[in-house]
Amino acid sequence: MEKQELKCGIEIHQRLDTGKLFCRCPSTLTEEENPDLRIIRNLRASESEMGELDRAARLEQEKQLDFEYDVFRKNCCLVETDEEPPLPMDQEALLVALGVAQQLRMRAADQVHVMRKIVVDGSNTSGFQRTALLATNGFIETSRGKVGIDTIAIEEESAGIIETKKDGMKHYRLDRLGIPLIELATSPDIVSGEHCKEVAEKIGMVLRATGKAARGLGTIRQDVNISIPEGARVEIKGVQDLKLIPRIVEIEVGRQQKLLSILQTLKPIKPEENPRIIDLSNIFSNTDSAFINRGLVSGKRVMGFKLDSHKGVLGTELQPGKRYGTELADYAKTAGVKGIIHSDEEPSKYGISEEEQARVRELLSTAEKDAFVLVLAEEGQARMALARVAERAAIREVPGQTRRVNPDGTTSYMRPLPGKARMYPETDTHPINITDTMLEEALQQAGEGLEAKERKLKELLNPEMAKRMLKSKHLKLFEKFVEMGVEPMLAATTLEDTLVALRREGTELKNPEPALTTLFEHYLNGEFVKSAIVEILPGMAEDKQVQEILEEKNLRRITGEELKELVGKHNRDMGEIMKNYRLRVDAKEVKEILKQA
Repeated sequence: MEKQELKCGIEIHQRLDTGKLFCRCPSTLTEEENPDLRIIRNLRASESEMGELDRAARLEQEKQLDFEYDVFRKNCCLVETDEEPPLPMDQEALLVALGVAQQLRMRAADQVHVMRKIVVDGSNTSGFQRTALLATNGFIETSRGKVGIDTIAIEEESAGIIETKKDGMKHYRLDRLGIPLIELATSPDIVSGEHCKEVAEKIGMVLRATGKAARGLGTIRQDVNISIPEGARVEIKGVQDLKLIPRIVEIEVGRQQKLLSILQTLKPIKPEENPRIIDLSNIFSNTDSAFINRGLVSGKRVMGFKLDSHKGVLGTELQPGKRYGTELADYAKTAGVKGIIHSDEEPSKYGISEEEQARVRELLSTAEKDAFVLVLAEEGQARMALARVAERAAIREVPGQTRRVNPDGTTSYMRPLPGKARMYPETDTHPINITDTMLEEALQQAGEGLEAKERKLKELLNPEMAKRMLKSKHLKLFEKFVEMGVEPMLAATTLEDTLVALRREGTELKNPEPALTTLFEHYLNGEFVKSAIVEILPGMAEDKQVQEILEEKNLRRITGEELKELVGKHNRDMGEIMKNYRLRVDAKEVKEILKQA
């Protein structure tokens, strides 16, 4: 897709491996299931300095939900539970972020002010997320030219969600809350899905090159912003798989193009924002629909309204497997219902008979070209859900939205785009003056930078492996093992090839870093040869000790005088020796012995 057809930018959120941002708790996650404390909160949105209430925050507040939080003594304190003001910003995290900004040729702020970003979806106990703008106006070089880096900020990570209960209450853990995040936003200079993937990879490598980027699932997230001519900016949140980015961009462009086509169809039709919502429950008093019957027995109602001239429109596919009706259903779900039933999707699949459908049309006064929408819920909730469907159906433009990514690359509506009323100053922290001395220290803290890291890897590895390792989430581990004394290619192939091969066979190390550290400590002691590693790791995945595995599988290394005797015993036949003792002897050592004769 060419540049004139697409505007695309990306926001990257990278968790840092430092202390928490506004307290002195460690940035570690807790494996235990049972918390030391559990608290319940209800959150309300705050107004901005101008007395405005952010529309996205208002939408969340209307759900009137309670939130439950698990608190852990080892990595949570009164700051996470919002019972104590924030402490000064973690200096290490601040310096790393400032160092990255300088590597990206950005202009650092003279003074940093912490802001509150309103968040009332339960992911923060305070009802806001603390964030601070650090630098602006940088860029990176890509295969399609320079891509601007508009801003870099440092902010708090949100609480980790565990579940949403049947009553709507969300259950969170507070161990993740407050871990520092670098938030980096590009200009809309990205020209295609593949280009977007390249930019994300390049920025990810810059962040990992600091050695301070946290590793593991969820530690880096991408939000992709996309718009097309006559469309609107849509923010797609939570992209973790970079390989999926081209598909996400392609699907969103297609979705907006199809919405524009629908708008042409709906252009002559006057939108009705406040349609007549009718209780249709009596129609289903003797229904054969088990789904509806269970709802009515539990006290729910069947409510509905008509959509003028929408017959066939609701069934228009916008994304693979998702139609315009799905788009409306996503809006209904923000009121807490599970979905909608509409006339374009064959209501008979819900057990609704032709007679019942005819009665619905009669009571709603639908004409031949009209459609209808039904919701099964408690009356108040059903009315709210249908009002939101009507609100969306009345929009005569492609709406700007925040959407969540699905595993297949499609997206679902979350909430409106936040506005300027979302931010206001944090009153519990002091401004931070950025000095030249601080910037010099920040460059040291952020490491040597991507280009220097790339040069060093090319000195240690072959070109292909150097390229792979530069992009690898295991880069920091690789550097640790090389520093221990492990041969660079052995460290790299173990991390990038051996672990992957074992995982495909169903063997996975629960915690690779301590396991591989132990493995290489034994290797450096000369207890086994490198070819035995692939045989040792499955045993370690079963929590066996290295010494135990070596004895059990007869993998202890043959070396020194014992190896010399073995060479003589096999008539100095290198091929025969390696055939029988490949997992116990070092080929290089055998060659040295053969040279000595």
